[in-house]
Amino acid sequence: MRGETEAGGAATASKTAGTEHAGLEHAGTLAALLERVAAGKHLPPDGGVTILPQPSPRDCGVISFTAHSVIFTDADPAWVRAELPLGDLGGPMNSRFLQALGAKTGRRPRGVDMLCLTESQPGRPRLPLTRRTATDHPRVALALRTRDNVMTWEADGGIVLLGRGLAGRWEVAIEVEPDHRGRGLGRELAAAARHLIPAGVPLWAQISPGNVASVRAFFAAGYQHVGAEALLPAWD
Repeated sequence: MRGETEAGGAATASKTAGTEHAGLEHAGTLAALLERVAAGKHLPPDGGVTILPQPSPRDCGVISFTAHSVIFTDADPAWVRAELPLGDLGGPMNSRFLQALGAKTGRRPRGVDMLCLTESQPGRPRLPLTRRTATDHPRVALALRTRDNVMTWEADGGIVLLGRGLAGRWEVAIEVEPDHRGRGLGRELAAAARHLIPAGVPLWAQISPGNVASVRAFFAAGYQHVGAEALLPAWD
């Protein structure tokens, strides 16, 4: 059975085996939902799916939390619900649905990343950093396509980037040069980012699950794993 509600521009559907219920009504923006998650107000683990409008023409995709997924797309919510396998908690993140969403919107899924979260830290970072203005680094070039207000700092052997990404949230990315890996620099870069954002602001990181060194670096720097994310960018 399937229960659905639509309110404030958002559609939610909760599915529990043998039970029909309406799920929760959320504010109609992804930004508001992410703010609540960052404040520790997690979505209910009820097997539900929340459908929201895209926060911008650039950003379309899926975020999966514990037993609750959020799909943000300008595609018809009725089409989205029809494409989801009934009773499958992993349905919004499976390749069949992501490929269908890509075909519907003219986009391609970039893959599924771990979604991690932390908060700002006061004071200056311990790692010596120099502000970088050049945009020729591949990591910087990618950030300029996926984020606004991109800022970059260099350390000896690596870089750290900050920008306003999905729904305007602050996002971080790091890159360590091959001959500087295995020395803890990734952890220091990830930790430094927490001192470079405004006070009281949550900081998000998207990490490839297979990049174990990066996962460990972010965990050691105080980031917590809160979900998984699959983006379908307009530019790809």
